[in-house]
Order: sequence, then structure tokens, then C-alpha cells
Amino acid sequence: MKTLKWLKAATICTALILTLGTIASAAVGGELEIFSWWAGDEGPALEALIELYESKYPEVTVINATVTGGSGVNAKAVLKTRMLGGDPPDAFQVHAGQELIGTWVVAERMEDLTWLFEEEGWFEAFPNDLFDLLSTEEGIWSVPVNIHRSNVLYFIPENLEAWGVEAPDTWDAFLEIAPKLVDQGVIPMSLGENWTATHLWESVALSELGPDKYGDLWNGELAWTSPEVIQVWELFGDILEYTNPDAPSLSWQQATDMVVEGQAAFNIMGDWASGYMSVTLNVQPITGYGWAASPGTEGIFIALSDSFGLPVGSPNRDNTIAWLKTIGGLDGQDAFNPLKGSISARVDSDLSKYDVYLQSAASDYQTGQIVGSLAHGVVANERFMNDFATVMDIFLANKDARAAANAAHIVAIQSGMAK
Repeated sequence: MKTLKWLKAATICTALILTLGTIASAAVGGELEIFSWWAGDEGPALEALIELYESKYPEVTVINATVTGGSGVNAKAVLKTRMLGGDPPDAFQVHAGQELIGTWVVAERMEDLTWLFEEEGWFEAFPNDLFDLLSTEEGIWSVPVNIHRSNVLYFIPENLEAWGVEAPDTWDAFLEIAPKLVDQGVIPMSLGENWTATHLWESVALSELGPDKYGDLWNGELAWTSPEVIQVWELFGDILEYTNPDAPSLSWQQATDMVVEGQAAFNIMGDWASGYMSVTLNVQPITGYGWAASPGTEGIFIALSDSFGLPVGSPNRDNTIAWLKTIGGLDGQDAFNPLKGSISARVDSDLSKYDVYLQSAASDYQTGQIVGSLAHGVVANERFMNDFATVMDIFLANKDARAAANAAHIVAIQSGMAK
């Protein structure tokens, strides 16, 4: 883990940074374009943030520029075209970590926000571990709006009781009960479009490799062609035999619906699914749905964080800085996260505003071992992510574990993530 003593010292001692902070406090007005993929069921959380911003800065007209598509697949393609074309939005949603740093920071398309963190007192407001996702040795590059957990197994307790099964805590246990569910006409594990397969894969990889070797995949210490990683692909293929055949045509919400409606027993998804169930479907934690860590990952928290940065050339820079202050503030975090199905990125949020699932997630984040998400841009840059999606598509079609491992190894080398 990096420490941020150098950042604090640099902020306190550097007159230039203090000057930038003064410039940033200039009067706002005009427009603010917020670019994100929070549409549909995730829209109310964003709207709550926008309403808060508009109450603070009524002289600014907010343009809510959402691009639909789970996990931002479509939005990232549009963003790339705009950024490379010299037409950046004022602020854009991005997963903290390599999705931002390995794509837009290395390309020098983002402004350093160290001065803003000092000005707002955020070094004390956000946990130290989170700064590993937000920063490099050169600066801090985005403001986190939340923390999500990726490795969550969802189910309906009364359905499991009726089917005579329990939530599995290992993949061996899952593979043991899966035929029993099939015999009753139940899909053991619901799945959606391509990125949800990668989302499932990272939980399988973590369970098989353990947190240390899982981390070694991303720093180049563990080869994708190693026997352990090939075994991950083999197990993943076995699990896929018990998923729904129409997965490529379904959104993550529809895969969640299958569990709620009793068509499927389990789904592994991030805790935005909890927000979808409680806010959109009015299915509440404990009384409606149950949850556990995905099989084999108890005590480990696969983390990701949605964030916003300040693009170089932001058309309305002062308005964007005001947006960053809003989303990083305590009232912004507590307005957004209970609706989104995520926990606050801040350490001082009022957990009484969060439901029992999110209180549980907050506790797990404090006590669990934290690792980064592949599917949501923490551990891998965008080039790797795009090419890995192709590897996944091919594996979903042929289930060839060795070929997938070899292909992923080539992708890792080409994207600078393997030796």
C-alpha cells in the first residue's frame, strides 16, 4: 500500500497548488455536462446528486448525458471518441484504478486534484487504502463517490428452502447442489451479457487462487498460462454448464430478475443489485432477499469505486470543480449511496441512513481483505479489458480453458500487464 505523506507535504508546501485552489473557487455559472452510464434503475441515485448540486449552484444548468449499457460498456466507447477528438465532457464517471489511470492519466488527459483534496479536508475523510485507486506518485486523479463490492451471491431464502438447498460457501458445494436444482427445473446460476461473465470469472479466480496470487495476475508475477490459472478457467467452464443459455441477451437486471422470480437460484453481482432489488423491485434485504460472499471468498472484499475526475480542457472547469466538491462531500455521499446500493467512500457517513445490507457491506469493507475488481476497471487498463472481453466471448463459445489462458496471456503482454 502506498502512503500519502508525500501528497500531504507537497500540498501544504507548494505555493502553486494553493494558487490553483484559489483559481478553482471562482464563481460558477452556465452549464455542466455530467457524462455517465447511470440510466434507468440506477438513475434515481444520480438524480439525487444532481438535485443536491442544483440546490447549491442554482445558476448552473446541468446536462445529464447518460449513455445506457451495463458497466459502462457503451459509455466508455463514446467517451474514448470524445476524449481523443478533443471534446471532453465537463465530468465523466469512471472506475477508480487502472481504468482511469492506465487509460487517461498516462495519456495526460486528466488534471491533478491533490490541491482539492487538501482544500476539502479529504485526506482525513477517505480511508488510506482508497488512495491506492485514486493516485499515482504524480498526483490524485479522481474523487470517489462510493465503494461497491463485486463478490456477492444473491438468493431468495424461501426459494432455497422450498428447493431443499442452502447457499453454497464453496464451488464444490455449488456443483454438488446444482444437479438437484436442475432436476426441479431451476437454473442454478443466472448470468447476463458478456461483462457479467467476467464479473463471475473474477469471483471464481479469487476463490481458486486466493488473494495473493489473484493480485499477482495483475502485477505480472503469476503467468496466465500457469497451471493454477488454467484450473480457474476449467472450473469456470464447469460452473457455466449450470447457467441460462440465453445469458448473452440479458442485462444484469434481467439476470437478477430470474432469481427474484424463482427461475434461478443464485446470481453473483455487485451490490448495485441490492439497490435495484430494494429501490426498483421493492424486495428488501433479509425479508426478501439474502446474500453471502461468493463461494470461496468469505472474508475477502472485491472492491471497486465509481469516481469523477477533471479532464484537461473541461469546457466548464469551475462548474466541474463544484461538482467534485458536491460528490465528495458528506451530504453528497449520503444522498447518492443508499439509492445506488453502495457504501459511502467516506469514513464519517451516517450508517443509519443505509439499509441492513449496506451496513453489512460497510462492516465487511472495514474488516475484510481488500482486492481490486477486474470486471470494473480497478486492476486492469482499458486495453486489457477490451481484449479480455473477446477472450471471454470465445471461451463462452468453446469452453477451451488452455486456449483462453494462452489468449489472456497474450492480451496481458500486449497491454503491458505481463512480463
